[in-house]
Amino acid sequence: MRVLLTTNEYPPYVYGGAGVHVEYLSRELAKLTQVEVRSFHDQTVDDGQLHVRGVKMDTTHFAGCPQSFVSPLKALSTCLAFVGQGIGDLEGAAEIIHCHTWYAHFSGILAKILYNIPMVITVHSLEPLRPWKRDQLGHGYDLSRWIEKTALETADAIIAVSRSTRDDILRLFDVEPTRVVVIPNGIDTEEYQDIKAPEAIAALGVDPNRPYVLFVGRMTRQKGLYYLLQAIPHLDPKLQIVLCAGDADTLAMQREMEDMVQELKTHRDGIVWIPKMVSRQTTIALYSHAAIFCCPSIYEPFGIINLEAMACGIPVVGSAVGGINEVVVDGETGFLVDPHLSMEAPHDPIAPAQFEHGLADAINRLAADPELRHRMGQAGRERVERHYSWRSIAQQTYDLYRRLQPNRS
Repeated sequence: MRVLLTTNEYPPYVYGGAGVHVEYLSRELAKLTQVEVRSFHDQTVDDGQLHVRGVKMDTTHFAGCPQSFVSPLKALSTCLAFVGQGIGDLEGAAEIIHCHTWYAHFSGILAKILYNIPMVITVHSLEPLRPWKRDQLGHGYDLSRWIEKTALETADAIIAVSRSTRDDILRLFDVEPTRVVVIPNGIDTEEYQDIKAPEAIAALGVDPNRPYVLFVGRMTRQKGLYYLLQAIPHLDPKLQIVLCAGDADTLAMQREMEDMVQELKTHRDGIVWIPKMVSRQTTIALYSHAAIFCCPSIYEPFGIINLEAMACGIPVVGSAVGGINEVVVDGETGFLVDPHLSMEAPHDPIAPAQFEHGLADAINRLAADPELRHRMGQAGRERVERHYSWRSIAQQTYDLYRRLQPNRS
């Protein structure tokens, strides 16, 4: 079988969990079948049965439209280029197209219509559950929602990365339940494991001899960094707080977060602000030396960063939302804190101060008990080894492809 994966992100251009997912999934799938990946950048890779071809679009012809429209229009143009190049680079036409995130979904719609091949979509997040994106995209958000809805309701199969995501898909879209399966994200436990690299974290301004709580994620409302910042005054003063914060949704949000951090620094020491995504090996070093990992997201379909931390033997304090509930076992591999989300605005806590104090209390409880941290860290490592192998995830995905090809033996 020849499989075509389409994606916005692919190494070295990865900024979120979807890009990590496609990277590892494509490697493992290529051990089973021919795989081509088409991405939004300028890669060219040929490694055995894995072939990567990037398409980097010139956006100068969008100069006449509002800046907020450029991202969705670029996505549509890139998808047109994916399909316009044909889908026969693998010594024969692709027999399945598998799309990741709304950016790539239009390529699946076109390929399904023009080439009459099954379309598979992995849902890493859902546009209706990220209403704050309107601040970033304006009416471009309406376009991204339309693309996602059309693709999901047209797809031959939909992969949800968690049970809660499957529930959201069935609630929000007109799709048959039999077409939606759950296949989680995974982790490479040989790559993500406890390492000792004090010089790597010291180079970032972190004291390797002082315990710290770690945040890794983008500066977005979704990732809940705002609530963690609000919790900092309530944290044990002996703790360092290491904030590895990547791209912001908007410049205004970035400035707001930076101003909050600067204000916090005037009241306590040990706050380390890293406003960029660092290399994978450096991230593993940050996980490994941390006392606690905090994932305060208010929307998280899965939360692959929690697997990364757990694989490195670190207990997690996470929000009790979405896929985090399925990854982190409360009281065993960490603590879950209910953000008390509003029914009217499902990603706004009803009582934000209560959520912030809950995060602080859970972090402080772990900070005060090294034995508990060690026990939970070990349990987390054992859990990811047992349940989240990329080999198993690739096999489940390949088996799904085969079910969509009924004439294959």
